[in-house]
Amino acid sequence: MSGPATDSDWISLYLDAAAAEQGAARNTLLAYGRDLQDAMVSVAKCGGFAAADRAALERYLVGLEAMGLAPATRARRLSSLKQLYRFAHEEGWRADNPTLQITGPARARKLPKTLSIPEVDALLDAAEIHGRSPGERLRNHCLMQILYATGLRVTELVSLPASALRGDPKMLLVLGKGGKERMVPLSPPARDAINLWLAHRDAAEDAARADKGTRPSRFGFPSRGNSGHLTRVRFFTLIKELCVTAGIDPARVTPHTLRHAFATHLLQNGADLRAIQTLLGHADIATTEIYTHILDERLRQLVLEKHPLARPD
Repeated sequence: MSGPATDSDWISLYLDAAAAEQGAARNTLLAYGRDLQDAMVSVAKCGGFAAADRAALERYLVGLEAMGLAPATRARRLSSLKQLYRFAHEEGWRADNPTLQITGPARARKLPKTLSIPEVDALLDAAEIHGRSPGERLRNHCLMQILYATGLRVTELVSLPASALRGDPKMLLVLGKGGKERMVPLSPPARDAINLWLAHRDAAEDAARADKGTRPSRFGFPSRGNSGHLTRVRFFTLIKELCVTAGIDPARVTPHTLRHAFATHLLQNGADLRAIQTLLGHADIATTEIYTHILDERLRQLVLEKHPLARPD
């Protein structure tokens, strides 16, 4: 079986399959597409994806290193190529897979940034008072309470359907990566914040429907944008605004920092690593184990700072 006529077709058909068979998220597909478009320019010199051999692909990867790209970026580019060629081999476009013996750069494992419990409390307090209207303040507080109570990914949070929040639930059904569902518990403060926000949200939608015939949104945090819900970018900006209000350096905090704080604080208080893996929606427990290193580092600092024999003379 011959493969697609052009390299662009290779990429397009692979991305279609990744979306259909793996349930890959839109942002993931966009990242794959960007990586493969970049590789396409390089392999065009040796006949494209259909003709490129291991040596040609390794030259491309060496070129990325020469350009100064970070190991994590180069590893991601290689991963995209490996997935493309695995798919091509399975489809019969190539009799071989030239990426099988190619190894990626060693990735230094950085400890994720996190926050102390008092810092999280300060952000939650800031969310209660930050906003141009009472409705915005209720929404902001609800978003932050859910995020810290559940450790959701940003996309999971902002795209929550309103139906998932109704009925004062003690557990939240979340649609995660790859279309996988999981249940996460809600804390009492998060449930209170949800009820207050929904009461305001529903009243505003009822008024809009009566006044303009506006159809109600299916999202818990609706927006007038194309997505229909609060965007990742707007929530990222909101986190920075809350940091300023709370007196925390905005450069230290992103929405993902709250996810790290959720996991770290659970582990500090004796939670089981497998339980944290389930709550975070990690496919591999190795991803969750990074949080044990955070605690190891904090214990090391504790010994260096507090142990009498570790103090300088």
